[in-house]
Amino acid sequence: MPSMRLFHAPGSPYARIARMAVIELDLTDRVAVEEATLRDPDSVLLPHNPVGRVPSLLLDDGTTITETTPVLMMLDSMADPAKRLLPGPDAPAALAAYGRVLGMIDGIAVWNRELRRPAHERSPGVIALETMRAARVADILERDVAAGGFAARDAAWLALVSCFGYCERRHTMFDWRQGRPSLAALFDAAQPRPSVAQTLPPAGMGSAAPPPPAGRG
Repeated sequence: MPSMRLFHAPGSPYARIARMAVIELDLTDRVAVEEATLRDPDSVLLPHNPVGRVPSLLLDDGTTITETTPVLMMLDSMADPAKRLLPGPDAPAALAAYGRVLGMIDGIAVWNRELRRPAHERSPGVIALETMRAARVADILERDVAAGGFAARDAAWLALVSCFGYCERRHTMFDWRQGRPSLAALFDAAQPRPSVAQTLPPAGMGSAAPPPPAGRG
């Protein structure tokens, strides 16, 4: 039986990165992936991580590792060194790519959270800022992919697939494919891979969100 537990929420793009990593690193026999509720005082997660965020990795000694990058560091340490996902300081371009996509996910999460508010409580300024940020970063990612970037299945690749998988399923108001054929092709080619296909997020903005506008999914 697996001796460690990875807590996740199915709609979280951050937790999806960790879930994909467990599969890519062949750690499914050591790490049990367990769904946890969020913003819930009775969540199974809270006794192990009082912050209540995912991903959270509960080790067999009772230590809980939280946040995406530290979780990936721990998972990498358990795997064959040749398969490790996180780039180090000797690979600054790969490290920059990973950080850039994580930053994009942060902005999209803020944008999506703002849209969950009742219409009269939404901030047009926040929405405009995050819309521009997402488009700007996506344009750079399109350029990078067209030039051969994100070819390795490393942490940056996992983050990229998770980011745009979130947009495809849960943040469909961002038309990220428009004018970005290389990015779309990389994303589509990734879909049959087991780590991707087995971690597909649910559709919709989430149970806490009001119904999306007609035609927005």
